[in-house]
Amino acid sequence: MVDYNEMEMMIAVASRELEDGSSVGVGTGAPCAAAMLAQKTASPNLMIIFEAGGMCPILPEMPISVGDSRTFHQAAMAGSMGDAMEACARGFVDYTFLGGAQIDCYGNLNSTIIGDYERPIVRFPGSGGANDFASYCWRTMVMTIQNSKRFVEKLDFLTTPGWLEGGNSRDKSGLPLGTGPYKIITNMAVMDFEPESKRMRVISINPEYSFNEVQDNCGFKLLKCKKIKKTQPPTEQELAILREEVDPYRYVIGR
Repeated sequence: MVDYNEMEMMIAVASRELEDGSSVGVGTGAPCAAAMLAQKTASPNLMIIFEAGGMCPILPEMPISVGDSRTFHQAAMAGSMGDAMEACARGFVDYTFLGGAQIDCYGNLNSTIIGDYERPIVRFPGSGGANDFASYCWRTMVMTIQNSKRFVEKLDFLTTPGWLEGGNSRDKSGLPLGTGPYKIITNMAVMDFEPESKRMRVISINPEYSFNEVQDNCGFKLLKCKKIKKTQPPTEQELAILREEVDPYRYVIGR
């Protein structure tokens, strides 16, 4: 039995989604760790793109911000935010990782406020580049700890579009066809979106959790796929690379 924590589990699961030769837009933290792990294991030709303009670097170690000089290490291009956003808008970015204070059943995200907009209980940084990435990248993924305060029936503010109101509402909005939320990776389970309704559904449950526990930590009713799998935990190789090469100072995996 290999010992691992929930953050290591999420990072390992996310890294396996990034196939060799694909491109991914990331920020810092867990998404960056997932991309680095993928690049050092099954996907050496993974193209990593940072919002501040680092295009396809070979990351020597974990950067602390999207503008960190390490995000340009051996990069194909040291560009700008405009270059990164243009790559998304031109359809060159396969995956992106986003997060937020709230997420609903259609994968819409709130990273702006909690409470009334004019008198919020909490005000967050807002979109940054999240709206652009979610609007134009082909597949959006979210990595987050799961609880009913974060997974909510109705957002306090729509910062970043997911499947909007479900069905074909995203297509009708004018956003590019074929783009949208892809996977939600939590400490409890992995979810995707039912093709017709575009509602979130459970496809895999992490070891030591049950569907009831996943549902109890969600503020809306989750759909189930026909056959729910058991999420594969991190391998010894993945953990060794993650701990020794990707995040040896435990900036992310030590949370």
